[in-house]
Amino acid sequence: MPPPALKPAAKRAAKTPKSAPRRLGWPPDEDRVEAIFTRLAAVMPEPKTELDFKDPFTLTVAVALSAQATDVSVNKATAKLFAVADTPEKMLALGEEGLIPFIASIGLYRNKARNVIALSRIVLEEHGGQAPLTREGLQALPGVGRKTASVVLNELGIEPAIAVDTHVFRVSHRLGLANAATPDKVEAQLHEVVPGAWLPKAHHWLILHGRYTCLARRPKCEACVISDLCPSRGEFVEPPA
Repeated sequence: MPPPALKPAAKRAAKTPKSAPRRLGWPPDEDRVEAIFTRLAAVMPEPKTELDFKDPFTLTVAVALSAQATDVSVNKATAKLFAVADTPEKMLALGEEGLIPFIASIGLYRNKARNVIALSRIVLEEHGGQAPLTREGLQALPGVGRKTASVVLNELGIEPAIAVDTHVFRVSHRLGLANAATPDKVEAQLHEVVPGAWLPKAHHWLILHGRYTCLARRPKCEACVISDLCPSRGEFVEPPA
């Protein structure tokens, strides 16, 4: 069954700029937050990144390539790339011009090629060929910002980080888990309200929920396991007659 049509108010909300999100009361009720993550954990007991990788180095490269690109498009590119260059040495041997054909289907590929070669050189020369597994070390790499570092650290179980991308930003606001206007501030709010037991996987639950259920324009409220806990549900679902 197709998702219900958006009401006029919902259409306006969907067009609201990311820098001016709809504000809900904050902090949220603790019992409601606990119930949200309990249910998400029940349907996604072992959430993980959808990016393909072999080790910390290839994970770092894949996440860096995924900026402003879909995981599907990145996986298509890295399937061939990592078959021939899955170490800093092999990546440097390719060079920028050799790398570009592998990632030309990904947005901003020239800048990303420059960064991947530069970070490969640093990993090889300053870290013995192993990706640094600290936030400071990762964020010192070209093309690796806070969000990329958070994804790597979270996926490898090093830090219960929450990388706030567009999906996490949107879902957090709709659920009333955050009401701040910037990703960094939303991240700080999430760390305040998400119970510690759920923090290690919270990033994955929120991003996957946003990617497949709580869609930007037509959220699948009728198929959502937490719709009754969502203060924004009334914007997208017509009340019963």
